[in-house]
Amino acid sequence: MQMQIRPSLVRGAAEVEVTPRGIRPHRLPAWVREQFPDGQLLSMESQPSGVRIVFQTTASAFDLVTHPTSIAYTGAQRPRGRIDVYADGELIVRDVLDGGDRIEVDLTSGQTALHAGEAHTTRVSDLPAGRHRIEVWLPHNETIELIELRADAPIEPDDARMPLWVHHGSSISHGSNALAPSEIWPAVAARHAGVELRNLGLGGSAFVDPFLARVIRDAPADYISVKLGINVVNLDAMRLRAFVPAVHGFLDTIRDGHPEVPLLLISPLFCGVHEDTPGPGAIDPASIGTDQVRFVATGTPGDVNLGRLTLQVIRRELRSLTDRRAADRNLHYLDGTSLYGPADANELPLPDGLHPSPEAHQRIGTRFAAYAFTGAGPFAR
Repeated sequence: MQMQIRPSLVRGAAEVEVTPRGIRPHRLPAWVREQFPDGQLLSMESQPSGVRIVFQTTASAFDLVTHPTSIAYTGAQRPRGRIDVYADGELIVRDVLDGGDRIEVDLTSGQTALHAGEAHTTRVSDLPAGRHRIEVWLPHNETIELIELRADAPIEPDDARMPLWVHHGSSISHGSNALAPSEIWPAVAARHAGVELRNLGLGGSAFVDPFLARVIRDAPADYISVKLGINVVNLDAMRLRAFVPAVHGFLDTIRDGHPEVPLLLISPLFCGVHEDTPGPGAIDPASIGTDQVRFVATGTPGDVNLGRLTLQVIRRELRSLTDRRAADRNLHYLDGTSLYGPADANELPLPDGLHPSPEAHQRIGTRFAAYAFTGAGPFAR
């Protein structure tokens, strides 16, 4: 039995685009992509971090046919994306993608080259008899087109809905350095908490952009979290005078659509290169061509007198900003170093100086779930 993948089976996306091959999930709506067609943003939003295909079936086997597009860097090792398949909450298949198209980027010249490839098939077999809830986590780090599902029994929509958590952040929330799509830290937290995830973590693109606040404002949500700061620092995108009012405006816009929804403002995780050193950040030239590209800060340590931003300044200002909005009793603040701090950096160092390791993603997600969704946490039910 063959079927094109219906949009109703796709969770965690803003919308799907019909392509000649099938459908492509997008995490941002078309109006954002048209209003601000920035190459980095478009690349990141088309990577379906947190997006799942969810259905019910009595099939004993099924194939998912996709066409991925990966980004590779000349002279640098970059692992391929994966597809994680869960049956009734248990991981049963972790499939490493091969084939598909490859966009190769030369970090020294900035030039790109497209290499075309074939479709990829993820096979699931030997499912026990009975009805199963299947959840297919799509790759967090590759764009993908969904072509078809082939199964030996009907595929039916899953109508069960869990509370919906909308999260926005940077490449760390997107999943950089995570092993697999269900192991990015927001996915780890969502699975621990038993909630539905819409992940608006966008690599290199968390800049307190007004259009992102509008997307969150207009999205269904039972809980909202916003993790801001690291991209503003490592692009040297703002000074203090602009940053604080921008965050106020960002939160105000979200509140226009969600006046009472629990809203958590999260400051940056620990990142040694930017704790006391402003951006811009850059790739360490000495690391190009090695097994591990590394990032460095190019600002002057301690140079904050003219409003330059470091992570320590960002944390101080976000805490102060939250205190000044005390009338909003559903607004909460979380210091990001409680999720990953200096002691964690000693035990589980940032492999590239900027992004957590797979083990650290697990730790961050578990800690977030314990803080936010249990006891007196802001999202506790």
